[in-house]
Amino acid sequence: MSLRVQILMYDGVEEQDFIGPRDVLGHAERAGGQVQTTLVRPSAPGEVTCFFGTHVTVPTAWEPANTDLLIVPGGDDQLIKSPEVLRDLVRAQQSGVVVAGVCTGVMVLSAAGLTKGRPCTTHHLAKAELAAQGGKVIDARVVDDGNLVTAGGVTSGIDLALWMITRECGPSLALSVESIMEYEQRGVVWRSS
Repeated sequence: MSLRVQILMYDGVEEQDFIGPRDVLGHAERAGGQVQTTLVRPSAPGEVTCFFGTHVTVPTAWEPANTDLLIVPGGDDQLIKSPEVLRDLVRAQQSGVVVAGVCTGVMVLSAAGLTKGRPCTTHHLAKAELAAQGGKVIDARVVDDGNLVTAGGVTSGIDLALWMITRECGPSLALSVESIMEYEQRGVVWRSS
């Protein structure tokens, strides 16, 4: 199966939150998987300055319904302040896109109303806030609730991406990526029935 992935980039995005999943997905593509990953930016292509000062050129504007999987990495709360981004997240999920959040990127999904009443997780320092906003917080590294997949803090984005490769492309491709990266999936993947 092919998997089209977009990673939503913005000023203040945490480097590991996006590069961990990007690395996993890139290795999956090189290993022969039908995976295509694109860094996207709201509104227009351009450069973003990441949380620790890294500059990244983002080649593509975000088209909310034009992917299979959208990954929203954590960082500062800039996206939470954008009503247009929050509306587009809802529009993406309503059009059939699986929306995934890494670390505090899950709080952006919460601000859009996507986690309300649903199993989810986030960075341990934000779990109380996520619960207060109506998320059903699960103590797991990755929580898969169908069209909403969330991951805990920072490095759990690697596990989220490996899980999505397993789920959408099969375990043999995920094992191949683990071998290349010399990394084994960590923690629990909680799945809704």
